[in-house]
Amino acid sequence: MRETLIDTRTIAMRFLEAGEGPLVLLCHGFPETGRAWRHQVAALASAGYRAVAPDMRGYGGSHAPEGTGQYTVVHAVGDMVALMDALGEDRAVIVGHDWGATVAWQAALMRPDRFRAVAALGVPMMGLPPLPPSRIFPRSEEALFYTLYFSEPGLADAEFARDPRLTLLKILHAASGEAGPRLPGDGTPNPFGMVRRGVGLLADLPEPPALPAWLPEAELDRMAAAFAASGFTGALNYYRNLDRNFELQQAMAGARVGVPALFLIGERDTGLSIPGMAEIIAAMPELVPDLRGSHVIPGAGHWLQQERPEAVTDALLGFLEGVEG
Repeated sequence: MRETLIDTRTIAMRFLEAGEGPLVLLCHGFPETGRAWRHQVAALASAGYRAVAPDMRGYGGSHAPEGTGQYTVVHAVGDMVALMDALGEDRAVIVGHDWGATVAWQAALMRPDRFRAVAALGVPMMGLPPLPPSRIFPRSEEALFYTLYFSEPGLADAEFARDPRLTLLKILHAASGEAGPRLPGDGTPNPFGMVRRGVGLLADLPEPPALPAWLPEAELDRMAAAFAASGFTGALNYYRNLDRNFELQQAMAGARVGVPALFLIGERDTGLSIPGMAEIIAAMPELVPDLRGSHVIPGAGHWLQQERPEAVTDALLGFLEGVEG
């Protein structure tokens, strides 16, 4: 594997790359970098694919535009198209996790001529809500949903930047399978739930006595160094464009993802605690007619491609083999 920095017509992007063959683009989520896909980059390359895992805009070694409005999902999809052009590639299978899954779904929806298949981890394809997201997410006098907390300029930015390594350790552990089964009412800390006003996100998350088995200390240190250099503002700006995305996506209202698709989620993913998520996942075939699999990975939490790399790689290779015909 090699890391490369390349100028595209949208931004300069750093990416992890290996292999030759059909292109597979791997889009990470919050709060990670392209190295979250290190296991899959190596395995895909060995299987005869060109695997490319970029640091998304605002993350790691990729450029972080200053304007908050430069972080819509349309900008992110544009980055993927621009990256493909800079790499000399006409088409790709796009794979995403967390925010990267949202980008992957929208890329397949908007540009099926460039993205011939899509695989998403953790975030299902969803239809447009009836109202802007900021008017739907819960809030009270005592607490507010994490996306609303993230959307407040400067608030989470400052909290997370005080100790990037501890921030990452707490969030990664709390959303992992090791944190617990995350059953309704079991009290398992959830970094992607409600945040107490005036307290912040991290105070209610435990500091684990040891690193999760799937997270080598060297990888945590690399990730912490990346966020120490970049800060968290670029990453949080994706959340600050949720209502803007709602406006922009009206142009695609009613459209369905027509390319082959795969969905994976961990049995203990924090997203499954959101009311109605199981029904959204079950209803995906209405929006994704060529959904070729929807699988729950036992025991895994939110960081699926790192927690269960073999299971994710096997599912991706099987899906890719079917796409290749």
